[in-house]
Amino acid sequence: MATYLEFIQQNEERDGVRFSWNVWPSSRLEATRMVVPLACLLTPLKERPDLPPVQYEPVLCSRPTCKAILNPLCQVDYRAKLWACNFCFQRNQFPPAYAGISEVNQPAELMPQFSTIEYVIQRGAPSPLIFLYVVDTCLEDDDLQALKESLQMSLSLLPPDALVGLITFGRMVQVHELSCEGIAKSYVFRGTKDLTARQIQDMLGLTKPAMPVQPVRPAQPQERPSVSSRFLQPIHKIDMNLTDLLGELQRDPWPVPQGKRPLRSTGVALSIAVGLLEGTFPNTGARIMLFTGGPPTQGPGMVVGDELKVPIRSWHDIEKDNARFMKKATKHYEMLANRTAANGHCIDIYACALDQTGLLEMKCCPNLTGGYMVMGDSFNTSLFKQTFQRIFSKDFNGNFRMAFGATLEVKTSRELKVAGAIGPCVSLNVKGPCVSENELGVGGTSQWKICGLDPTTTLGIYFEVVNQHNAPIPQGGRGAIQFVMHYQHSGTQRRIRVTTVARNWADVQSQLKHIEAAFDQEAAAVLMARLGVFRAETEEGPDVLRWLDRQLIRLCQKFGQYNKEDPMSFRLSDSFSLYPQFMFHLRRSPFLQVFNNSPDESSYYRHHFARQDLTQSLIMIQPILYSYSFHGPPEPVLLDSSSILADRILLMDTFFQIVIYLGETIAQWRKAGYQDMPEYENFKHLLQAPLDDAQEILQARFPMPRYIHTEHGGSQARFLLSKVNPSQTHNNLYAWGQETGAPILTDDVSLQVFMDHLKKLAVSSAC
Repeated sequence: MATYLEFIQQNEERDGVRFSWNVWPSSRLEATRMVVPLACLLTPLKERPDLPPVQYEPVLCSRPTCKAILNPLCQVDYRAKLWACNFCFQRNQFPPAYAGISEVNQPAELMPQFSTIEYVIQRGAPSPLIFLYVVDTCLEDDDLQALKESLQMSLSLLPPDALVGLITFGRMVQVHELSCEGIAKSYVFRGTKDLTARQIQDMLGLTKPAMPVQPVRPAQPQERPSVSSRFLQPIHKIDMNLTDLLGELQRDPWPVPQGKRPLRSTGVALSIAVGLLEGTFPNTGARIMLFTGGPPTQGPGMVVGDELKVPIRSWHDIEKDNARFMKKATKHYEMLANRTAANGHCIDIYACALDQTGLLEMKCCPNLTGGYMVMGDSFNTSLFKQTFQRIFSKDFNGNFRMAFGATLEVKTSRELKVAGAIGPCVSLNVKGPCVSENELGVGGTSQWKICGLDPTTTLGIYFEVVNQHNAPIPQGGRGAIQFVMHYQHSGTQRRIRVTTVARNWADVQSQLKHIEAAFDQEAAAVLMARLGVFRAETEEGPDVLRWLDRQLIRLCQKFGQYNKEDPMSFRLSDSFSLYPQFMFHLRRSPFLQVFNNSPDESSYYRHHFARQDLTQSLIMIQPILYSYSFHGPPEPVLLDSSSILADRILLMDTFFQIVIYLGETIAQWRKAGYQDMPEYENFKHLLQAPLDDAQEILQARFPMPRYIHTEHGGSQARFLLSKVNPSQTHNNLYAWGQETGAPILTDDVSLQVFMDHLKKLAVSSAC
């Protein structure tokens, strides 16, 4: 039999699912005692080159309250042409198209290797992809120039029938008409007045001719009513026009007095973009792409006034309730995000500025709609340019790696209920028999809407075992979960992707060892971290840390082996041994520690943590450290201050940054120019090796990480020193004798001290 580790990896490869527990405790009471909830990380669009979509529609269970989809776990009677639903046990007749099935002639959806299958829906006209650029013109000239070039470049990457629109804003907001020949024409709106969707549509003339009903044949994408086409045009028609229009964009003409910020009407510009798409293409895949170079300073959604001497809000201001625009601005953007999500559109924010741009208030726009959030110093950096280009990358079939307007439904067997989801989604408020009353994350529903997603978008989905303690599940019973996702593929067809998974139930009294062995500590760490970060949005930081600590102590008490009151006797099995270390690094991470990060940076880090897959999330919690030396090939080393040695080069990957750090001796040799001398060829290679490896990561990662090259004593060495476990500090430097490694000036506790405390509390009878 395969080990649990192999089993977990095979399931992740095939279905894009990682469970915290791979054998499930069979009663509600026992499940709550397991501390880590039964939950999974689901990557619904995980790329599967070996999974060709089938060109027919799925077969549904005929019970109206169930409607589960035929899958390999169903029982099939080939002679009577019947199948029994494995969720509600309803017996269903196969449709006529399945008349020829038998044990040796099975449709794909009954084969075990197709526990994940994708169906292409043939009904309905294909919808075009829509990209609406919302561009801030209050930028410095070189920044605006770089942004214009990136936008012009992106036009060449779009499919010819994609629809494109352009809104620019500064003190005023301009909606550009793209269909007029030879003359640039735009509708100008005041940046201080909020408009309803209806007013925007009236002013733009979008409400006059209603969309003609044509029962005879569906309108082809090229034959959309002329109303919307004034502002949203297929790229093949207006490519030249739009390229010229972008090229001629000027800085916002309103003068900015000394000591003032430019007046920037971001809130109104977004509101108009949302209203424009609402009136023309509801429930069609569309991206609103907002490019901003500073905070909104006027009108609804303003984050800071125009006086430069009044700085933008900090964490200190927020704690003291001194951020006067924050509540109102957040409310404005939340209303826009909810309207956008209801229409199935998504909002991306590309914020490039040296100071904050209001991401804290605007974060709900990408967070609720599945859009991207990219933060940089300037539009003129490779970090922005390459990240932006990667959005338009294509898969092995030549389609964009993006999908739109998805709804995810979760069906469970009757012993389970759905408690909620955490990720870039909004609730569809669909109540049903499998919805739990206890909410974790976005709960109270079994369906969510994800307006924009890509192959790495990952949701944490939390479950509750509802089987009562006195009603045991028969030996060998299995619990099943089905994930059904309807979405618009970037090739414009509608598709349904169905994943059906099952795991064994086990009685905790007699089979605790099985349950322990099937614990996935990596998935559990990420799922608990998501819960912590979700709580951190509404609760005080210290409260969240205390909650995490309590959960960790309870887990160690439940699964550790120890003698009461004897910390030295404490042991954790292999399947739990890394979990406390993940929690130690999570407590110090920028997701829970806001010290030294602006509110915008914290929002940015949390945004990415709530949508990335397991591998990337683990790198964010516990960065990876590689050491390069003359003694052999590069090797992964402990994320610990003892790894910082004078004759080593370190490469650290934190997901958001790639840091190359030269040890003291290496840095001195490099300054002395040894790498340029022919007899020190191997030193030259040693210096080059981490640069090549860093380049490889930089090429593949989205968003592109910040690249930092530093050395012992360099000011940017702080990026490395703040992440490693401070096993040697100025407090204990002499207690250890002269150990190797670098002491770190911090009062943070080290992993060793953290573990000692944990053991003491776990074995204590007072806890």
